[in-house]
Amino acid sequence: MSIANNKKAFHDYFIEEKFEAGLVLEGWEVKAIRAGRVQLKDTYVIIRNGELFLLGGHISPLISASTHIHPDMTRTRKLLLKEDEIKRLITKVEQRGFTIVPLDLHFSRGRIKCEIALARGKAQHDKRQSEKEREWQREKQMVISKFNHGK
Repeated sequence: MSIANNKKAFHDYFIEEKFEAGLVLEGWEVKAIRAGRVQLKDTYVIIRNGELFLLGGHISPLISASTHIHPDMTRTRKLLLKEDEIKRLITKVEQRGFTIVPLDLHFSRGRIKCEIALARGKAQHDKRQSEKEREWQREKQMVISKFNHGK
């Protein structure tokens, strides 16, 4: 069950490989995410000391959040992956010009997970080509549905 999507990632990058990562969250963040108060639009993943971190994710605190906590909406959050997955991601990013982008937040067995992807940036003409293909698929579906309704 998806909570938030990063549609911009599919527009700006070719997605090569996907991974499911856990997130280190505080209590108020979990409550806010369950309420749908999260945005991944300008979010990206960085590598620091052999660990992955999610930067730029915006989680708006609930009004009913505890009074003794001062929430930081865009704090850096650690991503949890297996050691061999992290090593594989790091080598591809450092050697082959890939980047790591978050695709979505979703629930998996009651836990909040972040789907991240190994991605390669698109050039402007690739973005135009993707847009043309999307429009063509949309037009095709409209023609097929009109034809089926006519019978």
